[in-house]
Amino acid sequence: MKRERKIYDPAFKTKAVQLSNERTNVSELAREPGIKVTLLYKWRKKYEEFGEGSFPENGNLKLTPEQEKIHELGKKLKDAELERDILKKAIGIFSKSGR
Repeated sequence: MKRERKIYDPAFKTKAVQLSNERTNVSELAREPGIKVTLLYKWRKKYEEFGEGSFPENGNLKLTPEQEKIHELGKKLKDAELERDILKKAIGIFSKSGR
């Protein structure tokens, strides 16, 4: 039988992580709202790595500022390569038709 997957909103996750950093007994804290301890530790790890943007909604990517810059530069590079290839083809076409 399939179990339904619980979905927690980002505010709940952030609050749970903040409380887990303040308290000493993390397993007791996890039992209070009914979440698993391992899940709380995963949330803590994500929060340490990405900070406030750790829990995006609607499947958005969570990226560090450096990763965002790399992603943006990758897009620009791809566009520049496409423009270059188009210009190469155009030069080839015009050089053949001039003969």
